[in-house]
Amino acid sequence: MVPHTSPRTSVPSRRSLLAALGGAAALGALAGCGVPAAHVRPGDRAAADESATDRKLTWANWPLYIDTADDDPNRRPTLAGFEKRTGISVDYVEEINDNDEFFGKISPALMNHQPTGRDLVVISDWMCARYVRLGWVQEMDRADQPNVARNLDPLLRSPAFDPGRRFTVPWQSGITGIAYDRRRLGREIRRVKDLWASDLKGRVTLLSGLDEAFALLMQGNGVDVTRWTADDFHRMCDQVERAVHHGQIRRFTGNDYTKDLVTGDVLACQAYSGDVIQLQADNPDIHFVVPEEGAELWSDSLMIPDRARHKASAERLIDYYYAPETAARLAAWVNYVCPVPAAREVLAAAEDKDTAALADNPLIFPDSTMRDRLAVARDITSEERGEFAKRWNGIVGL
Repeated sequence: MVPHTSPRTSVPSRRSLLAALGGAAALGALAGCGVPAAHVRPGDRAAADESATDRKLTWANWPLYIDTADDDPNRRPTLAGFEKRTGISVDYVEEINDNDEFFGKISPALMNHQPTGRDLVVISDWMCARYVRLGWVQEMDRADQPNVARNLDPLLRSPAFDPGRRFTVPWQSGITGIAYDRRRLGREIRRVKDLWASDLKGRVTLLSGLDEAFALLMQGNGVDVTRWTADDFHRMCDQVERAVHHGQIRRFTGNDYTKDLVTGDVLACQAYSGDVIQLQADNPDIHFVVPEEGAELWSDSLMIPDRARHKASAERLIDYYYAPETAARLAAWVNYVCPVPAAREVLAAAEDKDTAALADNPLIFPDSTMRDRLAVARDITSEERGEFAKRWNGIVGL
């Protein structure tokens, strides 16, 4: 049974605040030296696995991205349950604050075929794509992960960068859509093109990060973001440039778009579903919409880095979180899109009414209508990144 969870008022989104060319520059430096030289062949990725004799593992994650006890923020009930059940001690480190920053921290070891000191990491899928291409993560043994094989959401099973999810497993997911204040605006927003309406001039924000912004804006143009092209990208940029020139866009933001929406300085904005759940607790007039043209479904995913010393234990931990009961406990706390649809039934059966109500929240468990509009976007390749980042950052003013 899922325990009661206290409401939280300030849970930052897990999406990276990519504001400049940090990540592109980092990967560009590798490309300048020749990415093939940085690529690690399959035979060089594994180290001797000490899981059977050394009952511990180290897990790097983002802050505020796991359940904690109401009376003790340093106690993590689901993680404690894993440790008790398996006898495996987990060193849980909240050290990831930005995808690019973390890339810079562990890339020297991975590039030189050395252990990172971490057995498990959680990184946004667009950045996971780089690790997978460079051969910096190990393929998981699904035979030891029956819960993953059985319970992973079909929408998330085969992204373009990792067909079949051989190297990555979603930790939590979210939707990039549109948030708006229904009372202040006085009407509904249903489509991406509604952002360009005259009554929203100067009251719209878009996300500043290229990886965070591009998919939804392309979907507004009717593009299939699972297979978009360079022409689609530049057509979208032309559209945004015109909106900037005509004063439609107030500014480009990171997660601080929430402040503008709360104050009313902005009436509609590109937004993340997890943030809006938190905002709605204080202002039910704030709505989140998956546009008729579609929205991006994204994930932050678990990966096992090369040379990890406790691979089997890490795989066991991942599978533990894909049991519906465990996934439900986590979903009740973090309020992101749960990658385990079967957790919905567990939440619905909770004795606490507030917890049970989460089962009917489409921003945690998207309904069939919403699911039909969601897509996992093709990521930006290393060959494309330099050109596209330069174009986008020129528009954003970075």
